[in-house]
Amino acid sequence: MDLTRISTLLLGAWIGGCVFMDLVATQNFRSVDRLLASPPAPMAERIKAIGGHDAARAFLRYQASELNRQYFTTWEDTQIVLGLLLIFTLFMAGHRDGVTIWLPSLMLAVTLLMHFWLTPEITRLGRGMDFMPVGQAATSTQFWVLHGIYSALELIKLGWGVALGIWLMLPRNNKQLKETGVGPEADKVA
Repeated sequence: MDLTRISTLLLGAWIGGCVFMDLVATQNFRSVDRLLASPPAPMAERIKAIGGHDAARAFLRYQASELNRQYFTTWEDTQIVLGLLLIFTLFMAGHRDGVTIWLPSLMLAVTLLMHFWLTPEITRLGRGMDFMPVGQAATSTQFWVLHGIYSALELIKLGWGVALGIWLMLPRNNKQLKETGVGPEADKVA
């Protein structure tokens, strides 16, 4: 079994999942505005019945927020499993240099930080803001600072993942596997 290929598959799933989740989160909120921009007649009647456009927008954005909160928590759980599997398969495939062990370890550490600190704090602050009048800055400012930190860490994590993918494709790493006698490249030498 070629563990390097399995490692690459795990890394690709991790990177692809991160990109997909970022798209889902932004589209959930945009869909609210698209829906309210030109609702079908039966929906327009219901919007009026619940208090108009602003009330409907607040309710639908709340639902989008709750979906995003659940999606991100579930995705972070999945990333933890992917990270542990990736580190294990890289190690077992003979990739024991600093780059191939440290980059996924750093990615996993960032995910753990997000999962156990940032996401719960963003969720707490976000729920406090869900039905708050526009312009109350105290909670909002802290929320957006943490949201910015989350986004920056997500980009850093993605950068590390891409760097690891490139590193795994470099020819010198295959030579290293030949020398250690581990992995598919070692079989070609024998």
